[in-house]
Amino acid sequence: MDYIDHGGDRRYRRRSFHSSNQHISIIFIYLTLQSVITLVGASIHDYQNETFIRRANSFFFHGGSEGLYASKPISFNHSLSSQDNFPTGKSFIRFESITFRRTKESAEKASSMQQKTGLVEAIIIKVRDRNNIGGVSLNSDAICCTPELAKEGSCKLGEVIIRENPEEPNGPKRLQTFFEGQSKETNMVIQTVEINSTGMYYLYFMFCDPQLKDTVISGRTVWRNPDGYLPGKMTPLMTFYGLMSLAYLFLGLVWFLWFVQYWKDVIQLHYHITAVIGLGMCEMALWYFEYANFNSTGSRPMVITVWAVTFTAVKKTVSRLLLLVVSMGFGVVRPTLGGLTSKVILLGVVYFVASEALELVEHLGNINDFSGKARLILVLPVALLDACFILWIFSSLSKTLEKLQIRKSTGKLELYRKFTNSLAVTVLLSVIWIGYELYFNASDPLGELWRRAWVIPAFWTLLAYALLIVICILWAPSHNPTRYSYSEETGDDFDEEAVTIVGSGVKVSEMATRLERKDRKSSSTSLSTDHHVFGVVEEEDKRE
Repeated sequence: MDYIDHGGDRRYRRRSFHSSNQHISIIFIYLTLQSVITLVGASIHDYQNETFIRRANSFFFHGGSEGLYASKPISFNHSLSSQDNFPTGKSFIRFESITFRRTKESAEKASSMQQKTGLVEAIIIKVRDRNNIGGVSLNSDAICCTPELAKEGSCKLGEVIIRENPEEPNGPKRLQTFFEGQSKETNMVIQTVEINSTGMYYLYFMFCDPQLKDTVISGRTVWRNPDGYLPGKMTPLMTFYGLMSLAYLFLGLVWFLWFVQYWKDVIQLHYHITAVIGLGMCEMALWYFEYANFNSTGSRPMVITVWAVTFTAVKKTVSRLLLLVVSMGFGVVRPTLGGLTSKVILLGVVYFVASEALELVEHLGNINDFSGKARLILVLPVALLDACFILWIFSSLSKTLEKLQIRKSTGKLELYRKFTNSLAVTVLLSVIWIGYELYFNASDPLGELWRRAWVIPAFWTLLAYALLIVICILWAPSHNPTRYSYSEETGDDFDEEAVTIVGSGVKVSEMATRLERKDRKSSSTSLSTDHHVFGVVEEEDKRE
């Protein structure tokens, strides 16, 4: 689901439906790509006076598409759901308050003496059975039965051609609703279709009578999986976000213990890392509760969704800013960012706005039926800003490494080399995964691999978490913050790695080094950097 698959009660756009085998496949590909762009909506699909679109000799309206798991076997301890009076553990599509309204002209053309003056069909079909709709098997380009095919006994005039497979009882299902006399509207019988075979299902409302042109549909359908209303491709994400909430909680606990133990030696960078961990904990917890509520009600909880989206945008922004300021050597090579502060803040604000807009369209945009073009317009700024972050980060890392090499700060240099390698691996994995995403979407345009689609968004969450762990390890609070903290001395040439290895003797060596520097400053004669403290005292005695 796009990804992963989000959205509130949605109105589905009308899609094209070609009669030939090739045309039908193209339509299914188009619909699936559209759902990938806008992501799957809520399990309660609303239709508000939507019109039918003509293709070939038929008129159709796309009522929705979702991955559904097969119903579980009924047991005696299964209870009825309070919302749908259907046993829990069952997967189904329920038609509620579906109304078809035809035009006044169309109704007047009908005979008041006839009981059935117009037919609208609801067709439920799995993606793999898409070729069973239309006259493909009859070597015909028609979707609706023609007089010629009716004479051959291949289909019934006025109905959509559906090839039934006796060996596949879970094949395409047809539900018929008739207009009566000269009535302008008709209501579909409230009914529930149980799903007994796992697959990606599509729902189409179709009619063949040209006199029903400009007919509109309103009402809603409810789609449910055995364990709740969450769409099939989103179901694993609820468990994933629950586990990630525990993972961030564990990381936060370990970091908190480090923080408390060495709270006197923490630097400003540690507070930034703490903020990212806290945002990650809140983000994962909010998404878990959002999915859990969605799963139990069938509709997205607006408030929780907005908060989850906002925390996601904030966390992404702060994480990128953290990587940037670390790469610039903030707190290590330079005490402040100086004139770069305003530029960094500006980039962060712009990225947050762009990211927030994209997240809102992805998760809430389906309510207003945002098109794929709207999302693509919002994806481009985020992609460009990500590229700016990457270029600035690696450019800053190069300058920081150069400065540390000049100063011969071997400890800090080794630290930044490890960080650079970790970041390079992260970027490489990102590029590889983007290629896999493109391959996955290209090789599965019809969504038949929907049960594996949750891995796509999960990977990015895991990658961000892994990089955060690396940063926490490299910049962990310790009793010796000089390993990575900023030093006012530009000639910071002592080996900080050695400082961290030696035990109590380190302090003596460090104190001696500091005394040596003080004596260099106070001495009127410049002395060699290789002299020991006692050598300085000896030279002063000779002067006396």
